Amino acid sequence: MNLNDRTSGVLLHITSLPGPHGMGDFGPDAYRFVDWLESAGQGIWQLLPTTPIGPGDSPYQGVSAFAGSPWMVALEPLIAKGWLAPPQVPDFDAGRVDYGRVTPWREQQLRAAAQGFFARATAADQAAFAAWCKAQQSWLDDYALFMAIRSPLNGQPWWLWDDGLKRRQPQALAQARQQHGGEVAFWQFVQWQFDAQIGALKAYANERGVHLMGDLPIFVAHDSADCWSRPDLYFLDEDFQTTVVAGCPPDDLGPLGQRWGNPLYRWDRMAAENYAWWTARIRRALSQADVFRIDHFRGFAGYYEIPADSPDARRGEWKTGPGMPLFDAIRQALGPLPIVAEDLGFITDDVHELRDGCGFPGMKILQFGFGGEGDHEFLPHNWPRTSVAYTGTHDNDTVRGWWNAAKPRERAFVGSYLACGEHDIHWAMIRACANSVANMAVYPLQDVLGLGSEHRMNVPGVLGGNWGWRFRWDMLGHEPARVLGLITAAAGRGPFDLLKLPD
Repeated sequence: MNLNDRTSGVLLHITSLPGPHGMGDFGPDAYRFVDWLESAGQGIWQLLPTTPIGPGDSPYQGVSAFAGSPWMVALEPLIAKGWLAPPQVPDFDAGRVDYGRVTPWREQQLRAAAQGFFARATAADQAAFAAWCKAQQSWLDDYALFMAIRSPLNGQPWWLWDDGLKRRQPQALAQARQQHGGEVAFWQFVQWQFDAQIGALKAYANERGVHLMGDLPIFVAHDSADCWSRPDLYFLDEDFQTTVVAGCPPDDLGPLGQRWGNPLYRWDRMAAENYAWWTARIRRALSQADVFRIDHFRGFAGYYEIPADSPDARRGEWKTGPGMPLFDAIRQALGPLPIVAEDLGFITDDVHELRDGCGFPGMKILQFGFGGEGDHEFLPHNWPRTSVAYTGTHDNDTVRGWWNAAKPRERAFVGSYLACGEHDIHWAMIRACANSVANMAVYPLQDVLGLGSEHRMNVPGVLGGNWGWRFRWDMLGHEPARVLGLITAAAGRGPFDLLKLPD
């Protein structure tokens, strides 16, 4: 995908799709949504991270930077293969994902499918599985063993495992692989199906002019296969506890700052290996998406280091990141990098220099533009072409929710700038992004549908109640696709014949 092409798309996570099995997945509804995007003239489907979810059901705190979320694996293809019998489906909520109910049930179905595969798979399917495992073994072997060891320990963090396992002594690892062979094979099977299904969806979308846009968190979780397999690449003590953690400093919105708790990279050691870990991670991301966003891009220029014993972020300090050498090494190995830099928050000149030096577009959020005056960087007339314009992101309120909570001054400014009011604020903001010079424009589906705050995806800093939103097909109807198509065509971001102009 050429990041300089003039195009637009919709932000919707896989889990937010409809479907009968408790949450969105790579099943029939994903393909139907691609068809809807095509009908609306859209060229991008932006997702949130598709890696496994972590605490609080967040896709930004998973147990692996390389694996896919097991819960996105659709059951329909497994049934079609004859590996899984059509299940009895509980009465799941169609409007929200109840992870506490859904994930145990889906795991049960995946385990039944794996048993069916190993008992009845054709020789061709068995050969395909074996070939895929061999091709992915650089990350798959450690991930599958990590998950297999965790299962009987009820998710106990790896630094509390037996000494031989947590220190990865060869004899202990060999014994674990033998002892947990069935579990290892199960997790390998799930990942094989994840890859097969996201690959099929990507091919289907690409055939219809829709590109998948992924999302790559900059950091990994402490309790992850990544940390366990290469603890030397992180700031950990002799007992594998973090000595410093990631976060961001205090600001006007948070006097204590944010203590995310992720372990920080030993960039010097990664550099000594020519950033091989990062190259492998980017290669994996590019196998599943046409373009991807890197979250917290500023951390590559400079990152905020907080002592691990600090309960908040007030004692942190800025450290220099890897900078251009990291991306030079990745580009040398993989070629041009279709990356969007999430450059929001406290941004300094070195971040702009790194972003521009890499040739990556940054992000412009229209909701942020009305708190100041006409020279505000987030107003469309100040955007550069090399940017991705958003009405809002998964971390923002919906446009309608934002409008309802906005101060009178902001509403008056928006009304003057966009010539709109409460009834059409969402379309006015979408039109402003579409008509801007930004090469790419992306709108959360909630904004396309004009939905309120009760439909937002995430409230940053709030644990619980996030990441669960789902839409229903009856919410889309014909009108949103028609109007979005008209705006897109008129702005030169999609097929012009969508306008259906008279001769």
